[in-house]
Amino acid sequence: MSTAGNQLHQRFLMITACLACCLLLTITTHAQKKTKPSPPWYVEKYKVSAGAFFPINNTDISVGTQNGNAGTNVDFEDDLGFNRNTSTFYADLQWRASPHSRFNLTYYRVARSSTKVLQRDITFGDHTYNVNAEVDAHFNTNIYRFSYGYAFFVKPKWEAGLLVGAHIVGLNAGIGLTGNNVGANVSDDFGVTAPLPDLGVWGSYSFAKKWYLNAEFDYFSLKVNDYKGKILAYNLNVNYRAWRGLDVAVGYTGLNARVDANKEHLLGYFKWGYNGPSVTVSYSFGRNKWNR
Repeated sequence: MSTAGNQLHQRFLMITACLACCLLLTITTHAQKKTKPSPPWYVEKYKVSAGAFFPINNTDISVGTQNGNAGTNVDFEDDLGFNRNTSTFYADLQWRASPHSRFNLTYYRVARSSTKVLQRDITFGDHTYNVNAEVDAHFNTNIYRFSYGYAFFVKPKWEAGLLVGAHIVGLNAGIGLTGNNVGANVSDDFGVTAPLPDLGVWGSYSFAKKWYLNAEFDYFSLKVNDYKGKILAYNLNVNYRAWRGLDVAVGYTGLNARVDANKEHLLGYFKWGYNGPSVTVSYSFGRNKWNR
């Protein structure tokens, strides 16, 4: 790993640790002042969720040459023919460690590809792909998200609090000549793994028998030496308790991020957004002692 990469990783760990310490200090002070809470009826010790996510995609990338020249700003949907509408699998695990504390681990993957006859010249990496050339392109992301949330307000019908976490985004993008092009083995492929910390708010509310809402909003921006990144994520779900511990939910979820690099041998940015509806089935179990 490069020196800049090590510094980025160290800064990420330091910021995350500071945020966690501040949150835990506030939690300790808050806990000393509170009596034993009674969380909402839908809160259990463990919750396993799986479902389908139908994002509307927006992807802009610029990758410069090895000598530091800027590349073309490429809209993967308009310039390379990517479909804006896709579908993917979504999974989430939640552990409610106490009436106030929860831990979440989330995963989903978005993989897209296309074949397109270019309508303009595109410089991507070390090659320029000329107008009327036929190219194959791909853009794949694996997204892992870990978070810790603390509910400062815990009531029988609602709760609300803060969270600290990180999205670990593994990204790979590439373009290559295909078809009857001369030199069809020409291609450029780039990958990056970006740890993007975030800080946010979350809450839930039971508005009717067997029905409840849950929502979350996260944001963070970070600049370290030659790298700069920011992330904005959110979700809103309407849940229905269909059976004992079994919930069905419909919602809207978004993840929007940008990573810029401005250093020797690499000048460019990755900007992408996934925003769309979701359908999820969840099962909660392991009743907490505070619900007994």
